[in-house]
Amino acid sequence: MELNGILALFNLGTGEIIAIVLVVLLLFGGKKIPELMRGLGKGVKSFKQGMNEMEDELKKPIEELDDKKEK
Repeated sequence: MELNGILALFNLGTGEIIAIVLVVLLLFGGKKIPELMRGLGKGVKSFKQGMNEMEDELKKPIEELDDKKEK
């Protein structure tokens, strides 16, 4: 995946990542983190769905023009 690229971008080492995870655990607690991740997953899914719908809307006029040319 692109995790190595992200880590290189922010120049995060193992110690920093562990510190960030510990701070997140302290702030949100173990029970809240799955809810946050679930919400994040739903947001990403919704974003991808919106992008696919936009792509379909952009392709529709082109396909209609191709159909008219074939007739």
